Amino acid sequence: MIASPASAYIHIPFCRRRCFYCDFPISVLGNHQRGETSGTVESYVDQLCEEIAATPKLNEHPLQTVFFGGGTPSLVSVPQLEQILAQLDQHLGIDPTAEISMEMDPGTFDLEHLQGYLAAGITRISLGVQALDDTTLESCGRYHRVVDVYRAVDWLHQVAMPNWSLDLISGLPHQTLTDWEIGLFKAVALHPHHLSIYDLTVEPQTVFAKRYQPGDQPLPTDEQTAAMYRLAQALLTAQGYEHYEVSNYAQPKHQCQHNLTYWRNQPYYGFGLGATSYTQLQRVSRPRTLATYGDWVTEFQAAGGIHSEPPTPTLEQLLDRLMLGLRLKEGISGDEVRSLCDPATWNTLRSALNPHIAQGWVMLEGDTWDTLQRLRLSDPEGFLFSNVVLSDCFRAIDDLIDS
Repeated sequence: MIASPASAYIHIPFCRRRCFYCDFPISVLGNHQRGETSGTVESYVDQLCEEIAATPKLNEHPLQTVFFGGGTPSLVSVPQLEQILAQLDQHLGIDPTAEISMEMDPGTFDLEHLQGYLAAGITRISLGVQALDDTTLESCGRYHRVVDVYRAVDWLHQVAMPNWSLDLISGLPHQTLTDWEIGLFKAVALHPHHLSIYDLTVEPQTVFAKRYQPGDQPLPTDEQTAAMYRLAQALLTAQGYEHYEVSNYAQPKHQCQHNLTYWRNQPYYGFGLGATSYTQLQRVSRPRTLATYGDWVTEFQAAGGIHSEPPTPTLEQLLDRLMLGLRLKEGISGDEVRSLCDPATWNTLRSALNPHIAQGWVMLEGDTWDTLQRLRLSDPEGFLFSNVVLSDCFRAIDDLIDS
């Protein structure tokens, strides 16, 4: 039986400017426009609602999580946010206790906006801080400065925000281990309920890709970024945060429920430019520019909300499950792994993972493969070398497919 979606991701693509590391599908508004004053934003919100209305209702129960990502969702006006939530609730239903998250960048909202977003239904804020040093922020092309961070956090405390997260990036140009440690202590002192810690990836076609080669100065070396990862794990867990996912830490009862949907490979709706949905074992990606997205919505409406993509093959489901599930501290259940493996695939997977079990990066709960209850990575070393583990799994299974 195919599970029904209980989550929805909404992409808001607008930003003040494009950060130097960013390859997300965004549209730059400049330093002064926002949803209240931009016809582009207004038109996009209307198209977004048209896509929602045209999408077949597959969920058996109201949505349990909604996530507004971007881009910079805090550039939409309160009425525009209300319009999107009303369309979602009317068409798919939103549970009264649902986690409704919104990414917000310091410097793009004020206390009145924050109060309006909460009144509209937002229950969780993800604050895109990235660094707590002005020189580093400037070197990344960020719009905001540290003073904006502290003002935004003060507003979050004023409204007694029950659940908010803070994002940081490690491995930035000129960043030292001492810089990183100071930033972590500053972040913890702000008392977020949740922290997301991302290691810089130099993506093709970004400003950073034109300036730097990975591993070359002024970027930290691989050894230095590994030390930053270990330091964050030690410092944050000592402060009471659970390292529940490769890049995420949470106080008790403050894990991001929406993101757990992804990592557990559960179905979800995706709406908006560049968004991906995963329903009925199909992953469907939307176009990445405003013009092509608008045309796509028109065609989607004309087709009656039908996608033509075939279901994902079982071996690809297994690879997805490994890639996503091993990001979690809880890992993957043995029964689930077995359900996606025929005998040849099971033996191939065992052979690929056994060297990493010997290294201590992969853990078997249940002691042996025959009694496997859960498969997970160790913390921090297994998490740190997760790409190595997954690459070996993918290569072995690809060889099996080709044989």
